[in-house]
Amino acid sequence: MLADVLMDAWHDATQHGHLDLVIVHGGADGADTVARLWAEGHGLEHEQHDADWTGPCPDTCPPGHRRKRRDGTDYCPLAGHRRNQHMADLGADLCLAFHHNSSTGTADCMRRAAAAGIPVRRVTAA
Repeated sequence: MLADVLMDAWHDATQHGHLDLVIVHGGADGADTVARLWAEGHGLEHEQHDADWTGPCPDTCPPGHRRKRRDGTDYCPLAGHRRNQHMADLGADLCLAFHHNSSTGTADCMRRAAAAGIPVRRVTAA
Protein backbone atom coordinates (compact mmCIF):
# COMPACT_ATOMS: atom_id res chain seq x y z
CA MET A 1 0.00 0.00 0.00
CA LEU A 2 2.77 2.49 0.88
CA ALA A 3 4.44 1.92 -2.47
CA ASP A 4 1.14 2.62 -4.25
CA VAL A 5 0.71 5.91 -2.38
CA LEU A 6 4.29 6.92 -3.19
CA MET A 7 3.75 6.03 -6.85
CA ASP A 8 0.55 8.12 -6.96
CA ALA A 9 2.33 11.10 -5.39
CA TRP A 10 5.22 10.74 -7.85
CA HIS A 11 2.78 10.61 -10.75
CA ASP A 12 0.94 13.70 -9.47
CA ALA A 13 4.24 15.58 -9.05
CA THR A 14 5.48 14.77 -12.55
CA GLN A 15 2.12 15.74 -14.05
CA HIS A 16 2.57 19.17 -12.45
CA GLY A 17 6.12 19.56 -13.76
CA HIS A 18 8.00 18.56 -10.61
CA LEU A 19 10.58 16.24 -12.11
CA ASP A 20 13.21 16.65 -9.38
CA LEU A 21 11.34 14.77 -6.66
CA VAL A 22 13.24 14.19 -3.40
CA ILE A 23 11.92 11.81 -0.75
CA VAL A 24 12.64 13.22 2.71
CA HIS A 25 12.24 10.85 5.66
CA GLY A 26 13.20 10.40 9.28
CA GLY A 27 15.12 7.13 8.95
CA ALA A 28 12.83 5.19 11.28
CA ASP A 29 11.80 1.57 10.84
CA GLY A 30 8.55 1.07 8.96
CA ALA A 31 7.23 3.69 6.55
CA ASP A 32 10.49 5.67 6.48
CA THR A 33 12.42 2.57 5.45
CA VAL A 34 9.81 1.70 2.82
CA ALA A 35 10.04 5.26 1.44
CA ARG A 36 13.84 5.05 1.26
CA LEU A 37 13.80 1.69 -0.48
CA TRP A 38 11.09 2.88 -2.87
CA ALA A 39 13.12 5.99 -3.77
CA GLU A 40 16.26 3.93 -4.33
CA GLY A 41 14.32 1.43 -6.44
CA HIS A 42 13.01 4.22 -8.66
CA GLY A 43 16.31 6.05 -8.98
CA LEU A 44 15.08 9.03 -6.95
CA GLU A 45 17.06 11.10 -4.51
CA HIS A 46 16.23 10.73 -0.84
CA GLU A 47 17.32 12.56 2.29
CA GLN A 48 17.43 10.74 5.60
CA HIS A 49 17.21 12.87 8.74
CA ASP A 50 17.84 10.68 11.78
CA ALA A 51 16.89 11.88 15.25
CA ASP A 52 19.91 12.30 17.53
CA TRP A 53 18.54 10.30 20.45
CA THR A 54 21.84 9.89 22.32
CA GLY A 55 23.42 13.27 21.60
CA PRO A 56 23.53 16.20 23.98
CA CYS A 57 20.35 18.13 24.58
CA PRO A 58 20.02 21.75 23.48
CA ASP A 59 19.42 24.49 26.04
CA THR A 60 15.70 24.36 25.25
CA CYS A 61 15.29 20.90 26.81
CA PRO A 62 13.98 20.88 30.38
CA PRO A 63 16.47 19.79 33.06
CA GLY A 64 16.27 16.14 34.06
CA HIS A 65 14.05 15.05 31.19
CA ARG A 66 16.38 12.42 29.72
CA ARG A 67 15.15 8.84 30.01
CA LYS A 68 16.91 5.52 30.52
CA ARG A 69 16.68 2.55 28.20
CA ARG A 70 16.63 -1.02 29.46
CA ASP A 71 20.34 -1.28 28.68
CA GLY A 72 21.04 1.68 30.99
CA THR A 73 21.91 4.23 28.30
CA ASP A 74 20.04 7.49 28.34
CA TYR A 75 18.37 9.38 25.51
CA CYS A 76 16.55 12.63 24.82
CA PRO A 77 12.82 11.94 24.34
CA LEU A 78 12.50 15.23 22.41
CA ALA A 79 15.03 14.28 19.72
CA GLY A 80 12.31 13.09 17.35
CA HIS A 81 10.44 16.37 17.71
CA ARG A 82 13.60 18.34 16.89
CA ARG A 83 14.17 16.15 13.83
CA ASN A 84 10.57 16.65 12.71
CA GLN A 85 10.91 20.43 13.07
CA HIS A 86 14.13 20.35 11.06
CA MET A 87 12.41 18.47 8.23
CA ALA A 88 9.46 20.91 8.31
CA ASP A 89 11.87 23.86 8.26
CA LEU A 90 13.43 22.46 5.08
CA GLY A 91 10.08 22.92 3.34
CA ALA A 92 8.32 20.58 0.95
CA ASP A 93 5.55 20.50 -1.61
CA LEU A 94 3.76 17.69 0.24
CA CYS A 95 4.00 15.68 3.45
CA LEU A 96 2.84 12.08 3.06
CA ALA A 97 2.12 10.85 6.57
CA PHE A 98 1.67 7.10 7.00
CA HIS A 99 -0.08 7.30 10.35
CA HIS A 100 -0.89 4.10 12.19
CA ASN A 101 -1.26 2.88 15.75
CA SER A 102 -1.70 6.43 17.03
CA SER A 103 2.00 7.15 16.44
CA THR A 104 2.85 10.29 18.39
CA GLY A 105 5.95 10.88 16.26
CA THR A 106 3.99 10.84 13.02
CA ALA A 107 1.28 13.05 14.53
CA ASP A 108 3.96 15.51 15.66
CA CYS A 109 5.52 15.58 12.19
CA MET A 110 2.09 16.17 10.61
CA ARG A 111 1.41 19.13 12.95
CA ARG A 112 4.81 20.68 12.29
CA ALA A 113 4.49 20.26 8.52
CA ALA A 114 1.02 21.85 8.52
CA ALA A 115 2.28 24.73 10.69
CA ALA A 116 5.06 25.28 8.14
CA GLY A 117 2.46 25.58 5.38
CA ILE A 118 3.19 22.16 3.89
CA PRO A 119 0.09 20.30 2.68
CA VAL A 120 -0.31 17.06 4.64
CA ARG A 121 -1.82 13.92 3.15
CA ARG A 122 -2.60 11.45 5.94
CA VAL A 123 -2.55 7.83 4.85
CA THR A 124 -4.09 5.17 7.07
CA ALA A 125 -4.22 1.42 6.52
CA ALA A 126 -7.53 0.16 5.18
